[in-house]
Amino acid sequence: MAPSINVGIIGYGSSVKICNVPYIVPNPDFTIYAFLQRAAAPDLETAKPGSHCTVDFPTAKHYQSADDFFADPKVELVIVCSHPDSHAAFAERALRSGKNVVVEKPFTTTSDEADNIIATAKETGKLLTCFQNRRYDSDFLTLRHLIRNNAFGKVTEFENHYDIEMPPFMLRNKTVKYVPGEGMLFAAGAHSIDQAVVLFGRPASVTAFLRSMRGIESDIDDTFTIILQYDGEWKDLLVTIKTAIVSPMFDQLKTFVRGSEGSFVKVSRSTFCFGVDTQEENISAGRAVTDKDFGTEPQRTWGLLTTLKKADTCQAYYEASKKYHGRFPSIPGNHLEYYKGIVAAIRGEKELVVKPTESRDGIRIIELARESHKKGVTVKWS
Repeated sequence: MAPSINVGIIGYGSSVKICNVPYIVPNPDFTIYAFLQRAAAPDLETAKPGSHCTVDFPTAKHYQSADDFFADPKVELVIVCSHPDSHAAFAERALRSGKNVVVEKPFTTTSDEADNIIATAKETGKLLTCFQNRRYDSDFLTLRHLIRNNAFGKVTEFENHYDIEMPPFMLRNKTVKYVPGEGMLFAAGAHSIDQAVVLFGRPASVTAFLRSMRGIESDIDDTFTIILQYDGEWKDLLVTIKTAIVSPMFDQLKTFVRGSEGSFVKVSRSTFCFGVDTQEENISAGRAVTDKDFGTEPQRTWGLLTTLKKADTCQAYYEASKKYHGRFPSIPGNHLEYYKGIVAAIRGEKELVVKPTESRDGIRIIELARESHKKGVTVKWS
């Protein structure tokens, strides 16, 4: 059996505690070895769980200095969960220290930064990827399954929503001047744009409408609509990517697909507390990711599928009516698979799933979206 991979984590916020660590700890191929957290260790007798890395991981090393953290030769994989404006700098430093790197989304704040760290990864021969865990959400796994089974025929419209009802962190943001990395394009958009890139690749053009709906005039978007148009194979496809924060709905619209031989409408839980996938709700309820039925969606949020195709579990319905129309069972979400893929890629067993060039393209779409909004025009891919 291969030795476990020593993981060093930068930061100790909600991204670490909710989105990353729960899926690393159960994996026997990882050892959480070290943290870079600026805050000094608290009194362990009075500190509350979740307040500091030394409280929750007393046997792991705690570094307050980046120099000391990157100098530790035993750190093999660095997970960058710092503020977005430091993602590129930390990633480059980790790569040049001979370590593999996972960067939390957004991958970087500019496409130039992305190009630079991708070049550094090639130079050093180390793994570089982005934490695009939403590829392992229940709704996206189900959507990809249906597309691969040709349930829609030729896809002509795809809407991807990440709507949140007034997230507190945006209400607290009183900043007016925009800097790269700020706004919901880099937050929710980093996920929903990535999913579009995975499905359809680079667009031919980007059209965008950005708004500030949280009660202040600001250049920082909290609500957006992006329209992607394509050429070649997908020339008849229209992709809409949308986030709205003024959206008082219990079940938010997540996905709408229309094709020549089918359609699909999907809602999901989409609140600040629980995220967009059942896995976050399970984590918040204290469930372990290895529990039976973890990540399984309730039937009431299964997508509504109409298809003329014989496909997998639709076949019995198709034989009876020549058309299937009904709730299609959601595939359980499984963020554990993301880190299983990282292990396989580090060990050279499988190709890296989330390629850094794809995440770079997502950042470029954000830049083009802001340009489109500012100029009031459709911007061609460049």
